[in-house]
Amino acid sequence: MRTDLFDFDLPDGLIALRPVHPRDAARLLLVRPGEPDVLADKVMADLPLLLEPGDALVFNDTRVIPAALRGVRTRGYATAQISATLIEKIDDQCWRALAKPGKRLEQGDRIRFGEDEDRGRQVGLEATVEAKGPDGEVTLAFDLSGKALQDAIDAHGSMPLPPYIAARRAPDEQDRTDYQTTFARKVGAVAAPTAGLHFTPKLIQTLDELGIMALFVTLHVGPGTFLPVRAEDTADHRMHAEYGEVSNETALALNAIKSRGNKVVAVGTTSLRLLESASDEFGTLKPFRGETDIFITPGHRFQFVDRLLTNFHLPRSTLFMLVAAFSGLQTMKEAYAHAIDERYQFYSYGDACLLSQTDLA
Repeated sequence: MRTDLFDFDLPDGLIALRPVHPRDAARLLLVRPGEPDVLADKVMADLPLLLEPGDALVFNDTRVIPAALRGVRTRGYATAQISATLIEKIDDQCWRALAKPGKRLEQGDRIRFGEDEDRGRQVGLEATVEAKGPDGEVTLAFDLSGKALQDAIDAHGSMPLPPYIAARRAPDEQDRTDYQTTFARKVGAVAAPTAGLHFTPKLIQTLDELGIMALFVTLHVGPGTFLPVRAEDTADHRMHAEYGEVSNETALALNAIKSRGNKVVAVGTTSLRLLESASDEFGTLKPFRGETDIFITPGHRFQFVDRLLTNFHLPRSTLFMLVAAFSGLQTMKEAYAHAIDERYQFYSYGDACLLSQTDLA
């Protein structure tokens, strides 16, 4: 399909730079293709009333690392300020990263992260540029490894806010809480599963009391998920692979929920992509452990997920293509037009929508 079919105009003022508090005060647009009232304005706290006892919400329990680092490159007596965002763990000591300005780096350069050229602050996080690729991509071999390296990254890194937020303000300590779900457990993501940001312990407790189950999968979200598709045709776009896990216990529980006629609600496109990757052609969810690069566009036949809770996404992004596949392109264009008119907040820190499937997707 042509990429420009998934384009739309969004006023800058609707890009959320901070989330609302409490988290479940975010607005929620109900989207029900084929029903007389396709769109309905709600709030996240209404979610328990929009589901049925016996339904299940599937959350992504990945934990975002503070992957944005700043430091000083040394090459002999010459120095330069460098920022690097970790994007993929290679092993216990090496990470693939995006560095700015990449032109200031060469193979063999040393970077002292956490040290500011003006203030001369010394910290224990240093790396060597082991390799250099295109578009600022580098491989960093840290002096530390394993838990010591993770602790140093936690201490000196900042949350890797998406470019549409980072371009307008710097990350701060509040983002360490705001850009992490309350149920984040398994370290490995460099971007948040943002639909999960709307859930408070109180909201999860209310859902549980009403018989709506919470189950967990893991997909370590990479930075490529949110990038616009630059190819003119979706057939020419390739997704970045991301590591995910569906346990045997979770697969058994979700298959039982489906077999008794209840709904599986994916919380976020990351959960949905993993569930669809792990399900077979008969609609049975299998245990899964590995990488997925599934790219969902209109015409995809969804095997397992019944409903999707997600934020509002970028134009021409793989995520907007996914929601168009789920609820229909025309329905989603109308939903986004309504959200813009009603001044919903967009993107990672923005509001949410609860989508049902359409047979015309």
